[in-house]
Amino acid sequence: MLGFEALLRWTHPERGRVPPDLFIPVAEERGTISAIGMWVLRTACREAAGWEAPLRVAVNVSAVQVHDPAFAAQVLAVLLETGLPAARLELEITETALIRNFDRAVATLRQLKTLGVGIAMDDFGTGYSSLANLRAFPFDRIKIDQSFVRNVDTNAQTAAIVRAVLGLGSGLGLPVVAEGVETPEELAFLKAAGCAEVQGYLFGRPAPLNPHETGIVPKADPRPDQAAGPRWAAA
Repeated sequence: MLGFEALLRWTHPERGRVPPDLFIPVAEERGTISAIGMWVLRTACREAAGWEAPLRVAVNVSAVQVHDPAFAAQVLAVLLETGLPAARLELEITETALIRNFDRAVATLRQLKTLGVGIAMDDFGTGYSSLANLRAFPFDRIKIDQSFVRNVDTNAQTAAIVRAVLGLGSGLGLPVVAEGVETPEELAFLKAAGCAEVQGYLFGRPAPLNPHETGIVPKADPRPDQAAGPRWAAA
């Protein structure tokens, strides 16, 4: 295991579990997404800084944060506050989050790279101008969207797409992570195709960090509202 991905979950007292795809757009519309995003980043970095093993933590970044000129400075402040080395933080950004203001997004990602933070293109293949974005933005890793991983062992078209992305990553010198691996058969295909980093329900579902299950001994008790899913497992 190489690390974890921090996931935001909301348990409403009356509605129960509210999916992120429902409350995130509302937070963006009401202008609260930046504050929520910084809370997630700070909480995740604080937890990761307490892990005895040098595992990485991945945090999703919203379009609003990417286009905020102060975002890189905010990330630096969180790293200094929590003591987490920049190399152990990876920020995941979707292609669609980059297109609102191309120049501003490029500037932000370059500033983050200067800090030493890792940057991953999330949900690769579902946005716009993927190949152009790979050239323009300083990504460290490509994450294949789970829609291309599902049934990859039996679907010839998705298998061809996954092989093509793996070849692209190899040619560009970028590691490729397969998202949403759920079956041993999918994992076997990915291993045979040369995919070295994977994540998904096959390895564990999102849950509050439990040191007895992960083998991680944190310096402080996990926060009750934080959930994390196994981020990578070497295939």
